[in-house]
Amino acid sequence: MFYILLSVCFSVTVSILLKLARRYQIDVYQAITWNYSMAIVLSLVFLKPQLNNLDNVPIITYSILGLLLPALFMILAISTRLSGIVRTDIAQRLSLFIPIVTAFLLFSEKMTTLKFLGLILGFTAIVCTIPWQQKGTSRRRVSANAWIYLLAVFAGFGIIDVLFKQIAAFKAISYGTSLFIVFLLAFIFSLAGLFYQVITKKMKFSWPHIFIGWVLGIANFGNILFYLKAHQALSNQPSTVFSAMNIGVIVVGASIGLIIFKEKLSLLNKAGIVIAIIAIVVIARS
Repeated sequence: MFYILLSVCFSVTVSILLKLARRYQIDVYQAITWNYSMAIVLSLVFLKPQLNNLDNVPIITYSILGLLLPALFMILAISTRLSGIVRTDIAQRLSLFIPIVTAFLLFSEKMTTLKFLGLILGFTAIVCTIPWQQKGTSRRRVSANAWIYLLAVFAGFGIIDVLFKQIAAFKAISYGTSLFIVFLLAFIFSLAGLFYQVITKKMKFSWPHIFIGWVLGIANFGNILFYLKAHQALSNQPSTVFSAMNIGVIVVGASIGLIIFKEKLSLLNKAGIVIAIIAIVVIARS
């Protein structure tokens, strides 16, 4: 369980860093770009990718992930700023229901009663956590945009989960090698976008953002590394890892959002947190 705790802490740290970005005038795109350079280095050290036999690798899937990861990271940052850590973490964690629906619709996987109940609860939780009611004209404008980014986080992470399951099913190379390749492509695509914006003077390059990105990269990679280690340590209890990780992120993220950042939640939003936790338990038991 120690690995799960570390993974939860690193996951919430990413959310905190994104939440603080605007306050300290951090260019999120530059930080995200350099985050992947650190992920590449840490992948080489901890995941030991095998790069000597890369014939017939699913390069299209890798490339799509390489494009989607930084794009979704930006959306995650915007959602965290507009909707807060609590709602964004719930949307991200409940994205696990999209692979379940995909397996049912595309791969004829059996839909059990518990899975169906979990899906209903999950989508109910998403609806409950959307900031439907805000007072004041400016707040209404924010909430009108906020729900779009929350749904984008929900759908985007679900799609990425489906793609990662596809590359995990590719047994010719290790999952660690696949992660390294995806991080490498994400860095190349992000760096190209960064150079373009600097050359066209749409963005001013900032050296401190390299260090900031590395800190973000350590937290982002730490979340992935310790989640994998938790599955290895508790290989006979995957549902325990699954539920403890997702519930842990929601509970810790909600606590930090409410206590430290004073995020305001309606009664409906708070009900959404409880429903989200119940939904994860139901899916884990299914």
